[in-house]
Amino acid sequence: MQGRIVKIISNDYTILSNDKRYVCKARGKFRNDKITPMVGDIVSFDEEKKYITKIEDRDNYLLRPFVSNVDICLIVTSVIHPNFSPYLLDKLITIVEYNKIKPVICFTKLDLLDDKKEIKTYINYYKKIGYKVYINTQIDEIKKLFKNKIVVFTGQSGSGKSTLLNRIDPSLNLKTDEISYALGRGKHTTRHVELISLNQGLVADTPGFSSVDFKDMDKVDIKNSFREFKDVSCPFKDCMHNKEKECKVKQLVKEGKILKSRYENYLKFIGE
Repeated sequence: MQGRIVKIISNDYTILSNDKRYVCKARGKFRNDKITPMVGDIVSFDEEKKYITKIEDRDNYLLRPFVSNVDICLIVTSVIHPNFSPYLLDKLITIVEYNKIKPVICFTKLDLLDDKKEIKTYINYYKKIGYKVYINTQIDEIKKLFKNKIVVFTGQSGSGKSTLLNRIDPSLNLKTDEISYALGRGKHTTRHVELISLNQGLVADTPGFSSVDFKDMDKVDIKNSFREFKDVSCPFKDCMHNKEKECKVKQLVKEGKILKSRYENYLKFIGE
């Protein structure tokens, strides 16, 4: 049989297959081959002997949270309390793009903002370069994202991730930023990643990355994660869009066709 690992505790692997759950062990050969099964893995298993026999190739994986085959990363970002951070948003988008996961942006707390002109400029720009962008009041549209997908949440602390999850599924009844509270686990208990069913899809029970950095990425990886740079024809094939005099990207920034804050954040990222 084939299914997906949705929970791992010690050496017990819970596999979801045809709406049934099976708790299996992993064959010793995986350890010998230095392969670690992950939540999100598609696996073949022996339902009688309760052993995983094969792990299919992964589309992608994250180390924090430890989950594979993620379809969507929902980046939840508030516009006030805490204030909107273009730097953090672009950093998260860059890391998510690099990991071959689809970034979707959700802005929260627009109702608390007196002047929405600046934030609408950002919203329109991200839409223009091809990202799906939602306001946290567009619950019906956001719900559609989950069908047959694995979704992880990330964003600033206090940005409204738990509030958004509660709106998607009120039965979660989350009181903090950690969805794990819905599963009866507190902050100081042993943590494990689990995929829970949500709106015909699966969501990781550890919303947010525990650290946000450019680990394993080089400057070219960062450049390639800025999708508005990809179709720009610079005179030099290996143009890094920073010190080159005839850089077309720099020209588009001057003309206002590439958002200045995006470009400035790019320079900071390759400097890091």
